[in-house]
Amino acid sequence: MPKVYFVIPCYNEEEVLPETIKRLNSKLCELIEQEKATDDSRMIFVDDGSRDKTWSIISAYSRENKYVGGVKLAHNRGHQNALLGGLMTAKEEGCDCVISLDADLQDDIGVIDQFIDKYMQGCEVVYGVRNSRKKDTFFKRSTAQGYYKFMKLLGVDIVYNHADYRLLGSKALDALSEYKEVNLFLRGIVPLIGYRTDYVYYERNERFAGESKYPLKKMLRFAVDGITSFSVKPLKIISNIGLVICALSVIGFIYALISLILGSAVAGWASTICSIWFLGGLQMLCIGIVGTYVGKIYSEVKARPRYRIEEKIIVKE
Repeated sequence: MPKVYFVIPCYNEEEVLPETIKRLNSKLCELIEQEKATDDSRMIFVDDGSRDKTWSIISAYSRENKYVGGVKLAHNRGHQNALLGGLMTAKEEGCDCVISLDADLQDDIGVIDQFIDKYMQGCEVVYGVRNSRKKDTFFKRSTAQGYYKFMKLLGVDIVYNHADYRLLGSKALDALSEYKEVNLFLRGIVPLIGYRTDYVYYERNERFAGESKYPLKKMLRFAVDGITSFSVKPLKIISNIGLVICALSVIGFIYALISLILGSAVAGWASTICSIWFLGGLQMLCIGIVGTYVGKIYSEVKARPRYRIEEKIIVKE
């Protein structure tokens, strides 16, 4: 039987957390009874610098239930860093496999048995993949699907319709710990690990309570992080655009010279101004893209800690 850990990042989840703990505890006890998990399996709730009662709730439940554990980060570091902190804590506790999922109960915990079955069959990485996006709004569905396709186009190895609901075995956790980048994008890193992989398909539920912690602004920032962390194709695109513009400029110069010689040159104030504005805007866009990559390099070179644990509660017995 494997020693199974659940890792659940939490940020201001006081409204949903009691129900989440109740359901996950029931699932973990069920796995133990069915001999799919050992009795020293645990749940780790990672408080990512919440401003509400999230940590108080985790602490209270951990005193009453040995299966409930908690990790409190010193300050808010973002979902990916909080998730990594929980995964590395599970690794240090000697788990055989860890299943990561969100605290909002949108991930279907009913398929956890399938995750473990595939792990027992020899899979080190098992992805939870959504069957469909029918419950999403048209805007969210179209932008999400477009993003996955765009990432594939840029050469990024990413699993379609997969978020952070996955199982990682101990070997995969060891491999993950070797990736030291500060700009974390686990959906792109995990496929690089290798090992035997499989998929579990599920229907994503509505959020049980509370509000989404990923508004449009954060989603866009997350998307940019994913692109710039795993592909340099935008830089190559800039170079290609520059070559095309140079070629067009040469053609334009030759045309203007011929027109001057033939005496058919016509004053073109509007076209000149439009060209200047177009090239100026294009230059600013290209500088912005290059600046984003430079900023990434700046963060990586400083190599600051990705998270810092302030308090940890895990019952050993």
